[in-house]
Amino acid sequence: MCGILAVLGCSDSSQAKRVRVLELSRRLKHRGPDWSGLHQYGDCYLAHQRLAIVDPASGDQPLFNEDKTIAVTVNGEIYNHEELRKQLPNHTFRTGSDCDVIAHLYEEHGENFVDMLDGIFSFVLLDTRDNSFIVARDAIGVTSLYIGWGLDGSVWISSELKGLNDDCEHFESFPPGHLYSSKEREFRRWYNPPWFSEAIPSAPYDPLALRHAFEKAVIKRLMTDVPFGVLLSGGLDSSLVAAVTARYLEGTNAAKQWGTKLHSFCVGLEGAPDLKAAKEVADYIGTVHHEFHYTVQDGIDAIEDVIYHIETYDVTTIRASIPMFLMSRKIKSLGVKWVISGEGSDEIFGGYLYFHKAPNKEEFHQETCRKIKALHQYDCLRANKSTFAWGLEARVPFLDKEFIRVAMNIDPEYKMIKKEEGRIEKWVLRRAFDDEEHPYLPKHILYRQKEQFSDGVGYGWIDGLKAHAEKHVTDKMMLNAANIFPFNTPTTKEAYYYRMIFERFFPQNSARLTVPGGPSVACSTAKAVEWDAAWSNNLDPSGRAALGVHSSAYGNQVKAVEPEKIIPKMEVSTLGVAI
Repeated sequence: MCGILAVLGCSDSSQAKRVRVLELSRRLKHRGPDWSGLHQYGDCYLAHQRLAIVDPASGDQPLFNEDKTIAVTVNGEIYNHEELRKQLPNHTFRTGSDCDVIAHLYEEHGENFVDMLDGIFSFVLLDTRDNSFIVARDAIGVTSLYIGWGLDGSVWISSELKGLNDDCEHFESFPPGHLYSSKEREFRRWYNPPWFSEAIPSAPYDPLALRHAFEKAVIKRLMTDVPFGVLLSGGLDSSLVAAVTARYLEGTNAAKQWGTKLHSFCVGLEGAPDLKAAKEVADYIGTVHHEFHYTVQDGIDAIEDVIYHIETYDVTTIRASIPMFLMSRKIKSLGVKWVISGEGSDEIFGGYLYFHKAPNKEEFHQETCRKIKALHQYDCLRANKSTFAWGLEARVPFLDKEFIRVAMNIDPEYKMIKKEEGRIEKWVLRRAFDDEEHPYLPKHILYRQKEQFSDGVGYGWIDGLKAHAEKHVTDKMMLNAANIFPFNTPTTKEAYYYRMIFERFFPQNSARLTVPGGPSVACSTAKAVEWDAAWSNNLDPSGRAALGVHSSAYGNQVKAVEPEKIIPKMEVSTLGVAI
């Protein structure tokens, strides 16, 4: 993984331009502290800042084909690179890097090879034979990427806004699952799964198939030549990631190099719900557990740094990014270079508490589709940038292409939350790992209520942020909010405070347009707010805004949802089988 920057067709091949590209590339140095490189061909520049994880000794970039007519700068991990190498017997590879296959696949298949890649990636490929280039981003947008255009006719590509915002006339987020070709001068979608059309699937729920798909997604991500760990909040998603990793680590190449003891990491305020649950899970699955504490003041002190790094003014994302940013620094100080994390599950399975109010399976499924399509603007952005701020990579098995295919093909009737039948949020995922003979997790952890990360680190965290914003944003300032910020006008003092900081770092109109907006309750899309009339008066992204659902909801204490007891006999008979 690394930070990439490309300037293509700028009509300037001078030393001064090269110096400027190097200067901008250094703005991404936090993403890749291990090595930097710059390849120039005429008026095209490919720069990178490398975080060495696979083949750290020889995998420096840019990467080339045999005669160096094709150059690639890439931020990513290609999990199936060994199989792809076998499909290229007539090619000679210069390095052991997993990304080395990209230039050679392009030689064989032209621009139509991208769907062959199983992994996360953003890359720029320059073909000097005809001075053309292509740019592509992974299916969901796990890696961050932006594209910009200069007045001189140039095209700019950067892993982060700060690499191009000062030099482009217009820039925007590069759409996930898309390819940009200089020959066509337009985007085209290379990722075309059935769920993207939001058509309602009808496949029956197969718990073992779902379990196996997730286990494969985790195992393939254990590709490494450096130390790693797992983020463990004690919630369902991170606990499953940790449990599966711990169960299958032995026997992998990673274990041969770094041992079979998995290291887990958790962050929270003193007494936070996540800390207790994470420690219990760590003890249960046998990890070497590291618990980091921070105070509300620690978090407040980091706000400006976090907004600079994650490049958004979205309230939910900032709330959750701050503890992740603080934790990532601690993790990197221990010598760890990447972690496995649990992002994506809530979007796929309707895990956010507002899904309790979904009126039918059709709207439930369509909302999950909308949430997955928007992940690159929210949780993927947070997971990528708040970790890479310290040169730490996050891998997310729930967003594996094949796992998403399996999970999104399930008839959404099975995903619906039906408390009268004992089915809480993410029931299909919980049930898939409810193995009585070889349990993955303690039962009460497997059926723990959803906590959004910004809530789970401690309920006082969000309240502290709101109180801090209250001190810096006056009622008079809020009266003028629509005039000062006509696009995505902040409706709370907390949102106004973040917006002021963002605009100071990124004052361009293009920058503010990269951030999504609209009403939301408990992380819903604007469309889902319509599910409950009361929500329109309680628009807050915290899970506690799901009135009548969250056990610690704002102004409303309700009994927590109990784990389900009603399980079809066919499912019980299959789930006892050892894998």
